[in-house]
Amino acid sequence: MGHCRGPTGQASNDDDRIFPFNHRSVGTAFRLGCADLDIHDLHFHDLRHEGTSRLFEAGFTIEQVALVTGHKDWKILKRYTHLKPEALHALLAARAA
Repeated sequence: MGHCRGPTGQASNDDDRIFPFNHRSVGTAFRLGCADLDIHDLHFHDLRHEGTSRLFEAGFTIEQVALVTGHKDWKILKRYTHLKPEALHALLAARAA
């Protein structure tokens, strides 16, 4: 998907992306940030796993999480999910209150 810029140089409303940035620029900034902070073995894609798990822990349904992540198949979505038992206990306690 290309950049859609209006006359002011700002992203136009014709761009349907949530974050209208070049994926290469974002990846480069992430890698540079990790290097500056001396963080090793962390990849931008790892954040997708983390975000998916947190959506489930926040009480989102499978269908809602799939809508956010773009997954069409539960088997694939499950691979991105790393739930923490204590978060599930907290969710259950919150629902009971």
